[in-house]
Amino acid sequence: MREIPVAKIVETVKGLCIEAACNLPEDVEELIKNNQVKEESEFGKYIFEQIIENVKLAREEKQAMCQDTGITVVYLELGQDVHITGGSLTDAIHEGVRQGYQEGFLRKSVVDDPVFLRKNTGDNTPAVIHTEVVSGDHLKIMIVPKGAGSENMGALKMLKPSDGIEGIKDFILKTVREAGGNPCPPIIVGVGIGGTMEKATMLAKRSLTRKAREHNPDQNYKALEEELLEKINLSGIGPQGLGGRVTALAVNIEAFPTHIATLPVAVNLNCHASRHSEAIL
Repeated sequence: MREIPVAKIVETVKGLCIEAACNLPEDVEELIKNNQVKEESEFGKYIFEQIIENVKLAREEKQAMCQDTGITVVYLELGQDVHITGGSLTDAIHEGVRQGYQEGFLRKSVVDDPVFLRKNTGDNTPAVIHTEVVSGDHLKIMIVPKGAGSENMGALKMLKPSDGIEGIKDFILKTVREAGGNPCPPIIVGVGIGGTMEKATMLAKRSLTRKAREHNPDQNYKALEEELLEKINLSGIGPQGLGGRVTALAVNIEAFPTHIATLPVAVNLNCHASRHSEAIL
């Protein structure tokens, strides 16, 4: 049994929150640069130039690349041979987020009650935590700040099996078209298919953390990703929704077994700043 003290977890989460806000993963940056050359609109090319410059400045100046530093989504892989010492794992995650957003001068965007009071908690907590127990003696922590502009444009539809592949395509394309420029394109389109209502949405969001240019290993889903990306980029929405060739950088699809009588499909969009950072303790 390996012991991991909560103090180490707090410090790690704090650092990851700041890192995710200020340092876009290099594979995502490279994906943006690769798509810059595909853009045909002159104004679209200018937007790409500004995006790339912003990524560079954020990294060099250690300042947030976007004023919306998001609600903090945390993915944990907890090894079954790990023992957390000195306190609660959940409390340690929240404390790390609290310190990260305060010390990193990141905008606090979480309200305590979603309907009535909507008072800002002042420290961006609580985080949304997803924990998976796995074999081994490690703790993997991934921080994913999710901004509202893209999150608001997600959608879920409980299709019938008879709707089939065409129903899935139509729903995904409709969601992207209706989103327009709101999620700050060029976007990454995360899709979850199968499971249950909540499983499909979890698959869609987690897919956004996939390595750039990495496809679903199943050839059928890979082909569907490529087809949807091509169709989305024929929509004309373009960078920042102002017209152009490149509306999406990638379409990432994850699937899960489901009930014989249902076909859940969820779409979760991310702006070009596909922010995430991770560490293994």
